[in-house]
Amino acid sequence: MAGLAASPELLSTLHNKATQLRINSVRATSEAGSGHPSSCASAADIVAALFFSVMRYDPQNPKALNSDRFILSKGHAAPLLYAAWAEAGLFPTSDLLQLRTLASDLEGHPTPRLPFVDMATGSLGQGLPVGIGIALNAKFVDRVDYRTYVLMGDGESVEGSVWEAAEMGRQYGLDNLCAIVDVNRLGQSDPTMLQHNMEAYRSRWTGFGWHAIVVDGHDLTAILKAFDEAAQTKGQPTVLLARTYKGKGISFIENKADWHGKPLKKGEETQKALDELTKQLSPNGAVIQIPKPSAPSTAPTAIGPMPAAPYKIGDSVATREAFGVALEALGSVNPSIVALDADVKNSTYTDKFGKKFAHRFFESFIAEQNMVGAASSRLTLLGNDTSPFYILNLSLFSQRIVKGWELSAHLNNLTNQKYGYPGSGEHLQNVIDQNGRTFWVKLKYRF
Repeated sequence: MAGLAASPELLSTLHNKATQLRINSVRATSEAGSGHPSSCASAADIVAALFFSVMRYDPQNPKALNSDRFILSKGHAAPLLYAAWAEAGLFPTSDLLQLRTLASDLEGHPTPRLPFVDMATGSLGQGLPVGIGIALNAKFVDRVDYRTYVLMGDGESVEGSVWEAAEMGRQYGLDNLCAIVDVNRLGQSDPTMLQHNMEAYRSRWTGFGWHAIVVDGHDLTAILKAFDEAAQTKGQPTVLLARTYKGKGISFIENKADWHGKPLKKGEETQKALDELTKQLSPNGAVIQIPKPSAPSTAPTAIGPMPAAPYKIGDSVATREAFGVALEALGSVNPSIVALDADVKNSTYTDKFGKKFAHRFFESFIAEQNMVGAASSRLTLLGNDTSPFYILNLSLFSQRIVKGWELSAHLNNLTNQKYGYPGSGEHLQNVIDQNGRTFWVKLKYRF
């Protein structure tokens, strides 16, 4: 973690890293003929500070158990994420020129086929719910000290799922979670609602119980100081509200409308941008030492055999009660099982699990979008063989939660995740009953 007083050498090196991230984002998107270089440019200083001074991780082992986690919620800025990992040494920078080709896993939005991506992002507003789940896991389930960072766009911050997640971050005092909002002022077709009204952003996040820090998103000294302050803040999550400019560093697109999602044309336009950015590099021979994560203090725990069922053939029992009994039994033999509830635990009998395994039971209240996002966070967090089995309890009275997570479900190959829902039926379906539209799936996984 960077200290409060960063050396001139470090600041110069981070400036060069940010500039190089912009250069590589422009090169990749221009070669692909598609992408979002202006969105990459606005967040480059933030990402450079995180990847080359703040976060603890092993560039050669992105899945190291106690590594700090980074979620790019504004997934359309994927070239920036790819450039950061290439600059860290995970793969050659030449691979960036394969962006959006069929032969490459460097897609237009990140997916977990890449070892450094915990959750597919692209459907905006999903990154913070995922971050909530990862932070809950670290603080209460695995009880390890890694921190979680979520980079969001200012446009996506009007999504309801963001504010559900904000509520849950406050509720659970997730001081191991730091959100960053890239307030670059410009959306796709219009300026954003608040544009650069940073005090309005601050008041909203403060009202939701977060420690809000307004920062110049292109001032590396201020960025490092803010991340240090976030790490020292206890009892509540922190959000950095970074005032930035879309297209930063490229004079003819910086802070100009109608450049969202438009690559620079190959040839003169791209070369002009690269020349401008290259001139911003300063001579510096300093070598970055990326902080390494500490060794995890917990070892994987064994899974025991299931006890005999408390029922005999011919017994009649309500499905939801049997579900609650089975869940409690599963929790007793498998310490990886985690349950999330949406204020129906006294109906689905999952309160049995909650009373017995409080540190693995999370009441999400009726923040159902956040609950699904938090559960989805473990898809690639520790790998499919060791990730917890998540039990969700929810009743859905609209299609919003189903449709909103449909993209991530497909991109994350959700069949590899282990989910259970109380209910009946042979497959996922929408059911209209006296409770409205409800989301059911048969609990059919074997343990």
